[in-house]
This record gives sequence, C-alpha cells and structure tokens, in this order.
Amino acid sequence: MKDKKLIEKWKEDEKVVFKGWDFSYLKGRLIEENPPWNYEKKAKLLVRKSSSVLDMETGGGEIFSKFAPFPKNAKAYEGYAPNIPIAKKRLEPLGVKIIECANPKKLPFNNEEFDLVLNRHGAINAKEIFRILKPKGIFFTQQVTGSEDSMDLVKTFGAKRKFSNITLRLYKEKLLSAGFKIKESEKWKGKKFFRDVGAIVYYLKAIPWIVEGFDVEKNFSTLKKLQKKLEEEKELKFDTAKFLILAEKP
Repeated sequence: MKDKKLIEKWKEDEKVVFKGWDFSYLKGRLIEENPPWNYEKKAKLLVRKSSSVLDMETGGGEIFSKFAPFPKNAKAYEGYAPNIPIAKKRLEPLGVKIIECANPKKLPFNNEEFDLVLNRHGAINAKEIFRILKPKGIFFTQQVTGSEDSMDLVKTFGAKRKFSNITLRLYKEKLLSAGFKIKESEKWKGKKFFRDVGAIVYYLKAIPWIVEGFDVEKNFSTLKKLQKKLEEEKELKFDTAKFLILAEKP
C-alpha cells in the first residue's frame, strides 16, 4: 500500500508540464548554493553598456527579461518550439525580437551585428559567435560543468552523463581557437538540496538528459532508496558545478 501511494504521489510530479526554463514549481523544494559570481547582475551591467545584444537559447526569456531596458537592436533565439510563444509573450513587449533557431552552427544573424552576446547554459559555436560580434564585442557565458554537475545523481540511477565535454578548459580552447581573447574565467562547485523525492522526479523530467529515459515506474526501486535516505538524513544532497567566461573579439 505504501509503495502504491508513493508511485501515485511521484507520478503527480512527473505529469506537471515544464515550460520555458521556469523551476518555480520547485520553490522551497530545491535549494541550490550559488557561485561566487552573479551572472544576472554582471549581464545586466553589460546590457546597459551595449548598443546591440543577443541572448542565445533564451528558453522562455525568464532570465533575459530581467535585463531590461534593452538597446534598440535586442534579439533572442530559441530552438525548442514550445518555448517560442512563451519567450515572445515575455520579451516582445520589452522590445526584443524572438528568432527560432535550432542550429547554433549557423546563426541567422549578420556579420558583426552585435556588440554583446549572452549565453546562459546554452550550446555554443565559437566561430559563429565570433562572426556575429563587432570588433571589441563581448561574449559572456555561464555554463553547467558537464563533467561534474549532478554526476552523483546520474550514478545513483546507474546512468551515463551526457555533455561531459562541457568544461571550462575545453570552452576556453574553443574560444581562443576562434580568435577571442579571454578576459575573465572562473569555475565553482557546490551543492543542491532536494527536500523531497518528488522534487527529484520533476527535476529529472524537466532536464531529460541528466538521466535519459527516466520514468517513475521504471526507476521506482532507486526512488524508494532515495526516499529511505531522505527519511534518515532529512535532505538529499547532490553536486552542482558551473563556470563563467567573459571573452572579447579583438
């Protein structure tokens, strides 16, 4: 009977639709430590100084919208079709043009169109970013370190980590090879705390590449072990890791 109730409870979290890049459903249930830098504060200051800005893989525009007011030429692109109307609704009233683009290897923008390109946790193609930036233009990115972030969570489910090639060293190499100068770079590792197992269920459904093919019934035995650990330790703790790069086109 207890197992049946747990499955029913976790399936409710599994069914909740994840929209844009909005984790407000987990407010109070997922607590993450913060890196020593503040991406949003730094990005907002950069936007203030720019005359043309692009936000890559904006999701539903949740983060980018916080940087308003924007310069006259402000654009954002997103490759996941369901996010496009969400981003338009949030960003177009702020003067941002939304572009649908699922291929970072060929960006639909002119040569030297922007003096600032922002990227928070999105894919990058260093040569394309270099192409669309003006001389002295800035590329500013925060990334999740694929080789470290949530690795303990991945191993708990017996899965393999995708995107393990997202590291500070490799991204710096890509940018330098494209012609950028690295002005700032920093990496950090901390912890994230889940207050209940249902929060993990929602998290893994929202970010399906952490544990590919995750399903409550299929992974029930692992979820039960996590529930037991939660009851003993009062929280479930896993690694989080990020890095930051600010690069300039000469």
